[in-house]
Amino acid sequence: MRRFRNLRLVAIMAVVAMLAVSLAGCAGTDTDDGADGEEVIKVGLVQINQQAIFFNQMNEGAEEAAEEAGIDLTIYNANDDPAKQNEAIDNFVTQGFDAIVIVAIDVEGVKPALKEAQEAGIKIVAVDAVVEEGWRDVQVGVDNEAAGEEIGQFVVDYMKDNGIADKNIGVIGALNSFIQNLRLDGFKSVVEADGATITQTVDGQNRQEAAMSAAENLFTAQADTKLFYTTGEPAMVGAVAATRSQNRTSDVKLFGWDLTAEVIEGIDDGFVVGVVQQDPKTEGYEAVLACKALVEGESVESFIDVPIAIVTPENVDEFRAIFE
Repeated sequence: MRRFRNLRLVAIMAVVAMLAVSLAGCAGTDTDDGADGEEVIKVGLVQINQQAIFFNQMNEGAEEAAEEAGIDLTIYNANDDPAKQNEAIDNFVTQGFDAIVIVAIDVEGVKPALKEAQEAGIKIVAVDAVVEEGWRDVQVGVDNEAAGEEIGQFVVDYMKDNGIADKNIGVIGALNSFIQNLRLDGFKSVVEADGATITQTVDGQNRQEAAMSAAENLFTAQADTKLFYTTGEPAMVGAVAATRSQNRTSDVKLFGWDLTAEVIEGIDDGFVVGVVQQDPKTEGYEAVLACKALVEGESVESFIDVPIAIVTPENVDEFRAIFE
C-alpha cells in the first residue's frame, strides 16, 4: 500500500509540474517583450476610413515602419464616425498603449479624448488633419490651406494661359471635413483675389456616391460653369464619374485633390487638368517612426512636412505605377 501511495504522489507531482510549465508558457505569450527581452512599443492608429486609397496608403506606410522598427501597431477604422474615433482613443488608453496616431475627422471634438491620453502619458502624433498645438506632440502632413492656395494659383494661371474670361468655378467639397474646408479656404482666397466667382459649393460628405450625386446636381444647376474644384479623393472620384455620366467630358475641366486610377483616366481623357497629390504612405511611415522616437525620449520636430505635387498631363506618368 505504501508503494502505491508513493507512486500516486509521484504522479500528482508530475501533473503539477506539467501544469506549471503550461501556465508559464501561456503567461509568456501575453507579454509585450520583444525577442531581446525589451518591452515592445504599442502604437494605435485611429484612421478615418478604409474606403479611400489615400488612407489605405497611409496604413501601408505605418505598417512598413512598424515592421522595420519592431513596433506593435493596431489600426482602428472609424468609418467616418467622429464618436468612434474618441472611443478608439479611450480604448487605447485603457489598454496601455504607448502612442496614438490620430487622423482626426473632427479636430475639436477629438480633444477631450486626446487630453485623457496625454494625462495617461501617451504620446500623440496627428496626421493630415491639423490638431492644435498642446493637444498633440507632433503634426505630420501638408499645410492644407497653403496647398489649397497652390492649386488655386495653378487654376488662375490655367485661366490666363487659355484666355478664359468666364471665371466661374463650382466646388464639390466635404463640409464635415476640417482639412477639406482648409483646402477650400486657401483655394478661394487665391482665385477670388484674381476675380473668379465661386458659383456654388455642394457637399459630397466625403463619400464617393454622395459626391457623384452632388456633382451631377451641381453640373445641372450651374450649366454654364465649366471649371470645378474638388477638395478630396471622394469628391474628385465622384466628380469624374459625374462628368462621364452626364457626357460633359468635352467641356468640363476638373481641378482638385488626390489621384486614383479613375482620376488618372480623366487626366488622359483631357478633362482632369491638375490634381494635388500628397504622399500618404510617407505620412504614415513618418508618424509611426515619430511615435517610436517620442516614446524612447528622443527629440522630434513639432511639424514633419511631407511635400505635395500637382499632377498634370505632363508628369502623370510618374504616378501611374502607384495605382496599377
